[in-house]
Amino acid sequence: MDMQRSPQKRPDFIEVQKPTEAELFISRQEARELDKKYKKSFKKEEKPQKSLRKITGLFFIFLIALTLIYLGYFSWKTITIANKINSTKNSKNTSLEQNVRAMIAPIIPAVASPLKGEASGRINILLLGAAGEKNAGRNLTDTVMVMSIDTKNKKVALLSLPRDLYVKLPNTQTFTKINSVYKISLNQNLGLQPIKEVVEEITSVPINYYLVVNFDGFTQVIDDIGGINITSERDIYDPRYPGPNYSYETFSLSKGFHSLDGATALKYVRERHGDPEGDFGRAKRQQQVIQAVKNKLFSMETFFNAGKLNDVLTTLGDNITTDIAVEEIGSFINLSKNVDTQNISNVVVDAWKPNSLLKVSHVAVGDVMAFILVPKVGNYSELQDAAQNIFNQAEIKKRQVAIAEEAATIEIINQSGDSQLATKVRAMLTENLGLKKVTLSAASAPDLAEQTSLQDSTNGSKLFTLDELLKKLPAKLASEKVTSENPRAEFTIILGKDLIENYKFETDSIEDYNKAQDSQANFDFTSQ
Repeated sequence: MDMQRSPQKRPDFIEVQKPTEAELFISRQEARELDKKYKKSFKKEEKPQKSLRKITGLFFIFLIALTLIYLGYFSWKTITIANKINSTKNSKNTSLEQNVRAMIAPIIPAVASPLKGEASGRINILLLGAAGEKNAGRNLTDTVMVMSIDTKNKKVALLSLPRDLYVKLPNTQTFTKINSVYKISLNQNLGLQPIKEVVEEITSVPINYYLVVNFDGFTQVIDDIGGINITSERDIYDPRYPGPNYSYETFSLSKGFHSLDGATALKYVRERHGDPEGDFGRAKRQQQVIQAVKNKLFSMETFFNAGKLNDVLTTLGDNITTDIAVEEIGSFINLSKNVDTQNISNVVVDAWKPNSLLKVSHVAVGDVMAFILVPKVGNYSELQDAAQNIFNQAEIKKRQVAIAEEAATIEIINQSGDSQLATKVRAMLTENLGLKKVTLSAASAPDLAEQTSLQDSTNGSKLFTLDELLKKLPAKLASEKVTSENPRAEFTIILGKDLIENYKFETDSIEDYNKAQDSQANFDFTSQ
């Protein structure tokens, strides 16, 4: 019999036992404990990261604060020193805020003050090196240089003038060596204006600023920056280097690379007996050392060394005189970052070589026969050419080549009243200007000419020679034709009385000049 199983009935719901209050309490308690453990574990994992960020933040805050303090201190220091060394006190009445803004001009160019000469594209700075009150010679300036900055092409050039260059004091009939002009200016409370005017007349370029440094400052600055590196072109041995109390000592330096301290660097730039070029070789070494100081001063080693930078600023404050105003310093710093100071053009005006612009002569000063240097052509025209074309010296050579190619025929007629003048002018034309076809003719008229004139028979076809003669003699262009003994002459020069003064100096030898340097090293025209 089949027995049919009856299906069991499923319950409509499952009955779940409700937890008691005690069990619920325990579960909540456990949940809170678990939550605490989780948070505690999370904090342990996050704490090192948060601490690192906090330390890093504090470090940067400290670094920024330190930088601000550093910049603030040296801005204040620089402003203080700038006010101290400014001899003219021509800075504007500026507030501390304005002074600081001037100092940060390299960072914010919009606040930079325009510099004198910048609009014309060239800034000229007169650099003078004086012995100082503690040394023999005191305020005689054995270093006279013009530093020029081409603001458009970012170039720098140095022109050195010899200390024995014979010059006329402004607004007087008095002549002296150029190294005496600064001392005369101080004695007469005229400041630096006379020496600026003298250099402007010699070079025919405006002097925008000046800077005077004494021996002590020169020596100390080099020591402050840890010395300088130079390469001597030759062995130097000088047993007659000036020592203390007018004594002599020996200075020697081998050819090659050297690291010099301040005292040795001073000897290196002052020494002349061990250099076959004498004073002119010394001028070259002075330019070399200026470049070496500049390289070291603006190096990372010095600029970010607080101790060295502080020492340099202090030394400058005690030993420098300038007319650069506080508000202009930032602009100079900004300019120095852009110019090419690795390739400085150097020109030394000398009397050493056949093509030199100067010659040796002498004048009587009391009972002393003092050796001097004067322009070979009797005026400053060649020195002015060198100064004006210092960034493009090839231009002068091109003009010389063009004059040689024109090969002009020149006749000289002497109506000056000085029988020797024609011979002197002819020598100048052939030796300095390279003009080979120069003849002398007798005066066509008995009357003396007051002013030198030049007659051009080429109608301007030989323009380079014409321009050179008008500038170098100098002469005016003749309006009337002169009777000539040389019908082939393309240019006729009629010498007048105005050139007698220019050519009054006799020519001495460079050997005599060098021998006299010991006895006249500190010869002072102002005491005669």
